[in-house]
Amino acid sequence: MNSLMLTRIAWKALGRNKLRTGLALLGIAIGVGAVISMVAIGEGASIRVEKSIATLGANLIWIEEGSVNRGGVRTGTKGTRRLVVADAEAIKTIPFVINVSPLVDSRVQIIYQNQNWRSQVRGTSPEYLAVKEWPIVLGQSFTAEDVRNARNVCILGQTMRLKLFGPEDPIDQIIRVKNLPVRVLGVLAPHGASITGGDQDDTFLMPYTTVQKKIMGQPWLDDIQCSATSAEALAEAEKQITALLRERHGIMPGRDDDFNLRHPIEIAEAVAASVKTMEMLLATIASISLLVGGVGIMNIMLVSVTERTHEIGIRMSVGAKGFDILQQFLWEGIIVSLAGGLFGILLGAGAALVIEKTVGWPVRLTPDAVLLAFGFSVGIGVFFGYYPAFKASRLEPIDALHFEA
Repeated sequence: MNSLMLTRIAWKALGRNKLRTGLALLGIAIGVGAVISMVAIGEGASIRVEKSIATLGANLIWIEEGSVNRGGVRTGTKGTRRLVVADAEAIKTIPFVINVSPLVDSRVQIIYQNQNWRSQVRGTSPEYLAVKEWPIVLGQSFTAEDVRNARNVCILGQTMRLKLFGPEDPIDQIIRVKNLPVRVLGVLAPHGASITGGDQDDTFLMPYTTVQKKIMGQPWLDDIQCSATSAEALAEAEKQITALLRERHGIMPGRDDDFNLRHPIEIAEAVAASVKTMEMLLATIASISLLVGGVGIMNIMLVSVTERTHEIGIRMSVGAKGFDILQQFLWEGIIVSLAGGLFGILLGAGAALVIEKTVGWPVRLTPDAVLLAFGFSVGIGVFFGYYPAFKASRLEPIDALHFEA
C-alpha cells in the first residue's frame, strides 16, 4: 500500500474513537509544546546574559578597595581607604592599559521640580564611557576641565531621565542632588540589566572630583576601572597593575593586597554556563511529558488492536500479509504523533509568546529546538506504536476470526 492509502485508512480507523485519539494527540502536543517553550525560555535567559556581558565593556579591568587584617579579623571588601587618584594616574603609565577612570559611588536623593527619586550617583572621568562602551544619545559628556574644576554637571541614565523628566528634554535643566544644583549635559544610551539583574540605567554620572568634594566628602576612591589594550594583554596588564599598586602602597612580600582585581567577565561566563545547564534541565523535564504522551499512544494502539482483532483476521484471510498489518497500525501511531507534534509546535510557540508579553521575560524560538521536538515526537510515535503494530501482525488468521472483543 502507498502512503496516501495508508493515511486514509489510518484516519478512518482513528476517527472511530475521536475522544481516545484526541487525548493521545493532546499528550504528544503538550510534550512538544513544553519542550519548545522551555527551550525558548532558556534561550531568552541566554540573551539576557549575552547582553549583560556586552555591557561590561571591552577587556575591562576593575580595581576596587580591598580588605585588611585588623586584629585577626578581615575588614571585607572596601575595608581600606588607600585607593586614591594618584594610583589611577600611575596606572595610566602602564603600556598595556588605556582609558583609566577613577570611580566613587553613592546613593543620593535627586529632585526636579515636583519629582523626587533616589538613585546612584557615579563619579567618573570622561574615559569611563570608553571603558564601558556606553555612548551618549542626547547632549554631550562632561570634559576633563569639568573634572579638574569639580563642576556641577551630570549625564543621566535612561531610567533616571524618564523618572525625572518623562518626555521633556532634560538638556541644560537643573536638578538637585542633595542640596547641590546640577546641570544636565547629556543622556546615556540604554544599557539594560547588569549580570546580577540590576538596572544599569537607574544611575547618573558626574565628575568624580565633584562627588568626592561636594557630595561624599572623601579624598579616596571606591574603584578604578580601565581597559586592557587587547584581550591578549589582559593578563599582563593585571599583573603590572598588581605590582604597581603593591609598590605604591608599601605592601611587603608575603602580605595580602589592600585592593582587589575583580573579574566580571568570568562571573558572567559562569552565569552563562549555569543558564545553559538550567536550559538543558528544563528541556529534559519537559521531555518526560513527551514520553508520557508516547505511553498514551501505545495504550490506544493496544486497545485498538484488541478491538479490531476480528477485522485483522478478515484482512489476513483475504490475502493481507503480516507486514501490511504492521504498516497499517504503525502508520496510525505515526499519524497521531505527527498531528500532535504540529499542534505542539503552535502550543509551545504561543506559550512562549504569552510568557514574553505577560512576564516581560525575553524568549527566543530557534528552528533547531522546533525540529528537535518535532522529530522526537515522530520518534515517540514509531517507538511506542511499533509493539502494538507488531503484535497485530503476529496474529493467526483463524484465531483472529474467532476472537470476540
